[in-house]
Amino acid sequence: MRILSSSVGRKILMSITGQLLIIFILIHLIGNSTIFFGPNGINAYAEHLHSLPPLVWAFRLFMLAAIAVHICYGVTLTLENKAANPGAYAVKRNLKASFASENMIWTGLLVAGFIIYHLIQFTIHGTPDVVVGLDSANRPDVFRMVVTSFGNGLIALAYMFAMLMLFLHLSHGIPSFLQTMGWNNEKTIPAFGTGGKVISAILMLAYISIPAVILAGLLKL
Repeated sequence: MRILSSSVGRKILMSITGQLLIIFILIHLIGNSTIFFGPNGINAYAEHLHSLPPLVWAFRLFMLAAIAVHICYGVTLTLENKAANPGAYAVKRNLKASFASENMIWTGLLVAGFIIYHLIQFTIHGTPDVVVGLDSANRPDVFRMVVTSFGNGLIALAYMFAMLMLFLHLSHGIPSFLQTMGWNNEKTIPAFGTGGKVISAILMLAYISIPAVILAGLLKL
């Protein structure tokens, strides 16, 4: 396909999959936030998801495919840019270079590594910190699982670090998407750049708030 053979086409695909992942991040955050309603909140949410296995797994596979495409073309384009400009990372025209823009590949790979760990931890239940069981209503006790895991300071700090990497990645990725799609100009670039940082910071703080309140003892068994 022509879109896959051109640099512009690959950038567009990478940008679109990136925005799909932001939508997933928002949906996932909404679901995770039910933990603030206590055991009944997040356990009822988990039970509802478990009642829709075909839909949930189809969504998971679709998002994993989007992640794979995003990573594949992200790495490919970074290597192509470095080959064309070996002295420095090639930042998109009109976007000011920053720590986030110069380290997109590394923050992206760290986030990808965290996603793999997160799936092993809370989806497959393959890490020793996970406590699997049922609550008094015979539902998966996700509240106990999350509170027990994030009660471990090292796990909570690793989660917070991953959210910091996500912030850095999105703070450049959001305005970069608008640049790639041709939806900004010289006048709107500063506003979009600030908007990307604000949105990324809100997402980071919202996600970090979960392990933070658990470590602070505000959410406990």
